[in-house]
Amino acid sequence: MTTASERNDAQPAVTVIGLGEMGFALAGAFLEGGHPTTVWNRTAERADPLVARGAERAATVRDAVAASPLVVVSVKGNATARALLESSGDALSGRSVLNLTDGTSAESRAVAEWVGDQGAQYLHGQIMTIAPGIGGAETVVFYGGSDAVFHRFQPALRLIGGRATLVSADAGVPALYGMAVHGTMWGALNGFLHAAALLSSEGIEVKRFLDDAGPSVAALLGSFPMMADEVDRGEYATQYGALQHHRPSVEDLVRESEARNIDVDFPGYTLGLVNKALENGHGDDSYSRLIEHFRKR
Repeated sequence: MTTASERNDAQPAVTVIGLGEMGFALAGAFLEGGHPTTVWNRTAERADPLVARGAERAATVRDAVAASPLVVVSVKGNATARALLESSGDALSGRSVLNLTDGTSAESRAVAEWVGDQGAQYLHGQIMTIAPGIGGAETVVFYGGSDAVFHRFQPALRLIGGRATLVSADAGVPALYGMAVHGTMWGALNGFLHAAALLSSEGIEVKRFLDDAGPSVAALLGSFPMMADEVDRGEYATQYGALQHHRPSVEDLVRESEARNIDVDFPGYTLGLVNKALENGHGDDSYSRLIEHFRKR
């Protein structure tokens, strides 16, 4: 039976399956946005504060799925997400599933295919924030999958994050986007912490360094579009800043780190990449050439 709230396209009913830290925040955002919200969690007591705020507690996953046209899943792992959805039986048919569970691109695609086979539409989302950031105007969420689901529920999706973007019809792409951001983040953070250790060994305040070197650090991000263009074109020859000119600076960083008893694994890895590229005759190419090292053949 279709309820009045299900027919309300302005504020459709939403179900949230999984009330961990992120799922709890999601359910709260939908409630605050005025959406009739049904919740289910394996540990039922976790829903108590949400029920006190107006949420409906479903006794089973099947009941939760049947309650709303939009079913949001936020659990640990896509295997768990699929198992829970499977337990809803034929209640899934005709619904729209938004899976916000972390995992690989292949896992996302597998869940998308299975959901489609059940007569439901599928959208996968990759949230680029921690739970307190849910609902922020600048919070980024990458979506992939059904264009129809994205546009039908776009107002509700913006309650999760103001920067909601449908990046592909392929449900696996959001996971790749997320991993690309995280990979860039960890590389940058590790580089910065190595730099901080180097500076601290001299008694230099790291904040002072940032005040003085801010423009140089900011310029690094400004180089990404140029590198992206080189990678996309597969053309790396450059007039300035070629790999052969990087090597002396990396060697200096390794020697300085050794002299100060700072771990050299991070700059040493970079030096190894540069040396290998030079040995292969790429000394006149830009730093982007090193992507070939990461592409296993």
